[in-house]
Amino acid sequence: MSKPDELLVDVAALVESRQSNQMSLTVVTGGAVLTGRLAPEAVWRQRASEVLTDSDRLGQFSAVFDTPATNGPPTHLHFHVARILQGTVGIPETGGMYRVAIEDVSAWTVGDFSYSDH
Repeated sequence: MSKPDELLVDVAALVESRQSNQMSLTVVTGGAVLTGRLAPEAVWRQRASEVLTDSDRLGQFSAVFDTPATNGPPTHLHFHVARILQGTVGIPETGGMYRVAIEDVSAWTVGDFSYSDH
């Protein structure tokens, strides 16, 4: 998208202002479908830093995520417990952390998708 969807920016701003991680969202970006819950950027950065700190090989990168989020309207969506949908599975099964530029979202819907064999 050349101009970010204002409604999606408003949704992201509400997640940021309320510090909530309960908003489920599914987006299409770059041809991929990503589904999961949004997190405030500060919470997302903190969790990424913790994961990297615990890694023997990647610990040196944790400090990059310790920088505070910038002020102003959100420019990115921060997903946690998220999956990329591929066929009948979500990758990874347990959910991962993804950062998506709002301007790159071509479609979205409230809620997340899961699969069932039944």
